Amino acid sequence: MWAQISAILIFVIMFAFIISEKFERHYISMVSAAATLIIVFGFCMHSMDSVWTALSLDSMLVKSFWYAKGVEADINIGVNWATIIFIAGMMIMVEGMARTGFFAWLCMWIAKIVHYRVIPIFIAFMLLSALLSMFIDSITVILFLAAITVELSYRLGFNPIPMILPEIFCASIGGSATMCGDPPNIIIGTSLGYTFGDFLDNTGAMAGLSLVAVMVFFYFAFRKELAVKTASVDPTKFPRPESVIKSFRGFVFSIITFLCAVVLLVTHAQTGLTVPAIGVIISAITFLAAPKYIPYILKRVDYKTLLFFIGLFVVISGLELTGVLGIIAKGIKTISGGNPYLMIGIVMWVSGIASAFVDNIPFTATMIPVIESLAATTGVSMHTLAWTLSMGTDVGGCATPIGASANVVGTSICAKSDHPISWGRYCKWLAPASVLAMGICTVYIFIVYL
Repeated sequence: MWAQISAILIFVIMFAFIISEKFERHYISMVSAAATLIIVFGFCMHSMDSVWTALSLDSMLVKSFWYAKGVEADINIGVNWATIIFIAGMMIMVEGMARTGFFAWLCMWIAKIVHYRVIPIFIAFMLLSALLSMFIDSITVILFLAAITVELSYRLGFNPIPMILPEIFCASIGGSATMCGDPPNIIIGTSLGYTFGDFLDNTGAMAGLSLVAVMVFFYFAFRKELAVKTASVDPTKFPRPESVIKSFRGFVFSIITFLCAVVLLVTHAQTGLTVPAIGVIISAITFLAAPKYIPYILKRVDYKTLLFFIGLFVVISGLELTGVLGIIAKGIKTISGGNPYLMIGIVMWVSGIASAFVDNIPFTATMIPVIESLAATTGVSMHTLAWTLSMGTDVGGCATPIGASANVVGTSICAKSDHPISWGRYCKWLAPASVLAMGICTVYIFIVYL
């Protein structure tokens, strides 16, 4: 009893401090993790076995952690090192690509193709945001895309806010389509043993339908604000796309590295290479392509996010090993009465609403054991629950400025460029878009999976 109460209190306090934003979230999660190990597993449970289970260090010593062809994935309890290593590898690849000017070149090249017309740029950047976020973390996508949008807005004379808001939303939609697109999907995939292809076949279809719907929604919402006259635009005012490339050799290697990552992710079910193995391979290729820039790339890796993940997984293991998450699962089962439609609706909309106000990463990690228990006790397929959780957290996190890290990054860039976005303006457009996309996903799941 005391172990359960302690685990819940630590979790609630951690969430409260994360929401308050008074301290950096990696400090909060690491302190909470230490409290879980000492108070819950030490003083309350007197269990060193639980401590080792939570840390899960031995999981990396098993062959199936790196190569799992023909081996059924084990459900992970404790720190999900597969997620940590894979995200670190992708961060290294992205920093290597950014160093060469790849992302700036891509944006300027697209703007040139559409002759610097605002509405075509608006549509193209929504598509670009979604497509890139299928393979690259949405935070990185928004970082460079919003910055380029602000630069273009100065030169073309339009307000960047109506363009950046849809870019933020489309990044999350695109990220929901694949296993590596959004952190919640990485957690779901590595925890439950799903492949890149599994996500693309299932969440990819829902993401595609949602993307079409929200692009139409955003077009009619913002077309008047973006309707500026660009007939007299002088192309010489804009830098040539190739001028932003910092290293041509590095640029070519960046494209090759990115394509290697895509191929490895798409084929990892066939090759047997697990996502942490792919993360290590991609980071090694990045380093080999530019050995003298290894210190530069390593310095720019977001270690704070990795530490946040580690601490978070330990806190969640406290809830799981004390049986708290099992109680939550029983509660959902009782409320739904075993009705699969009601159960899917609860998971989808509770995930979406919760992710709008709290970071969708810890919420996803919390819900993984819950849907495992629901699948085991209700007869509803684990696949169905997993895709429901994925779309709920990914799309719901777009509804408010604090729901996902990409939202915070995008609004911060606007504020720095003297175009602050209020909560009211943000939610006026992105909350309805979230409801629209989640409604489409709910209906799709009802029709296709139940």
